[in-house]
Amino acid sequence: MPATLQLITAGTNVTFISLLNYSLNGLVEGLLIALPALALTLVMGVARFANAATGDYMTVSAYGAVAAQKAIAASASAAMLGALAIGIAVSVLAGWLVFRLLRGRPFVTSLVASIGVALLTRSVLTYFVGHDPQTIEIPLMRAWNYWGIRILPTDIAVAAIALLAMALVFGILYLTPLGREMRAVADNPDLARASGIRANRVWITLWVIVGVLCAFGGVLYGAKAVVVPELGWELLIPAFAAMVAGGVGNPVGAVLAGVLLGVIQELSVPFVGPSYKIAMSFLVLLIVLLFRPRGLFGVSVSTR
Repeated sequence: MPATLQLITAGTNVTFISLLNYSLNGLVEGLLIALPALALTLVMGVARFANAATGDYMTVSAYGAVAAQKAIAASASAAMLGALAIGIAVSVLAGWLVFRLLRGRPFVTSLVASIGVALLTRSVLTYFVGHDPQTIEIPLMRAWNYWGIRILPTDIAVAAIALLAMALVFGILYLTPLGREMRAVADNPDLARASGIRANRVWITLWVIVGVLCAFGGVLYGAKAVVVPELGWELLIPAFAAMVAGGVGNPVGAVLAGVLLGVIQELSVPFVGPSYKIAMSFLVLLIVLLFRPRGLFGVSVSTR
């Protein structure tokens, strides 16, 4: 068994092994933060506003997973299909009926509209399902223990699915004509329009991708915890911090910043407690912006 390094803090004994366990938990949590952070970044890059409804898309998707399991079968595949169906539907519906009509408006207009969409979505959801916690049924497996380092098979599955979802999105962005059109619109909307790029196709593609990311984020986070109407809100705040810290409009930066924030948040738990770990996201964001105002991997983004 490897020797442990005792770190004595204010009333807290933390070992090197426990820090490794916190780091592993932070990697998984960081991948979950990266999913909505990537969705926020894509909307910021293409549609030019911060979509505050992202967290509620995740919540609705998680409830879609619960409903699918109850209606079809208690299987993980049924939960994922239900989450994808609901997540994509809500995202595309809001994008087409609300945000499409606000294209070209000031940043604040779309931001306020997204807050309204978030509140409306949450209100409708709680009207039908209430506030009682729900669970997504997954197989229970004992944690693997290697010299005190605990690895949950569930966490490995969550990390693998999150990475697969992000790989799918990056593949679309960088390996397909639709992805090139989205990046062209993000880089220069006027030039993209003059080049004959169809805005409506890019618009629908954007919201489908957002729905997919939110669906995966909602069902994976719901599987690790419980499904409640505030589920998405718990990830939305660190996701916003990751989007800004990684560089607004930079998808890779958002993912890397999300993972970094997840690790930092979990490592802070022995020192500040779980209730205050989310404050570490803003502390890291403040430090990053003090030294790099455009973020760690920042690119210049104009607003309309």
